[in-house]
Amino acid sequence: MNLEIKPLADRVIVKAAPAEEKTAGGIIIPDTAKEKPQRGTVVAVGAGKKDEPMTVKVGDNVLYGKYAGTEINYNGEDYLIMKESDILAIL
Repeated sequence: MNLEIKPLADRVIVKAAPAEEKTAGGIIIPDTAKEKPQRGTVVAVGAGKKDEPMTVKVGDNVLYGKYAGTEINYNGEDYLIMKESDILAIL
């Protein structure tokens, strides 16, 4: 996926994974009770700071904090833009 948006400095753009539709036991979760996803795929990466190169790269699956990032809508798709430090782990 190639976005026309280029994040600045240590920012990354993440496409969030879809929210879980069912529990492990097969119970369907209504929209009002769905948890905000905490994982996604990196779709764009900034250049990094002067003395801090970026660790993540486009295509990485990542875990991030529950309230990390700012939601943006671009060409009808929802994304999160966040600092690399908001990313907790690469899966």
